[in-house]
This record gives sequence, structure tokens and C-alpha cells, in this order.
Amino acid sequence: MQANVGNVDRIIRIIVGLALLSMLFLVEGSLRWVGLVGIIPLATAFMRFCPLYSIFRINTAK
Repeated sequence: MQANVGNVDRIIRIIVGLALLSMLFLVEGSLRWVGLVGIIPLATAFMRFCPLYSIFRINTAK
């Protein structure tokens, strides 16, 4: 796996991931479980690899 996620992209993914995960604590009902989707942008930010970027041949890393 070659890194294809740049620094700005990583910061955006971390912010979006944390915002989605916060739904687990802030939203009531079954909608709160949608917040678990926040694991995906956090994982791709920390691994610096996005499988969708490789499919579409996008590379934001320098």
C-alpha cells in the first residue's frame, strides 16, 4: 500500500471522522449508530491510504 492521502486530506478526514463519531453521544435513537461510519475516515487518515483513491487513481500525497 502506497500512501495516497496528503496532509490536508488527512486533517479533513480526522475532523469529519470525529464529528461523525460524536453522533454516538449527541444523537438519540437509531440515527446515532450512523456515527460509526466515522471510523472509516479516521482509519484512512491514520493509514494514509484510501482504497477508493486507488480505484480512481487519485493521489493527494506529495
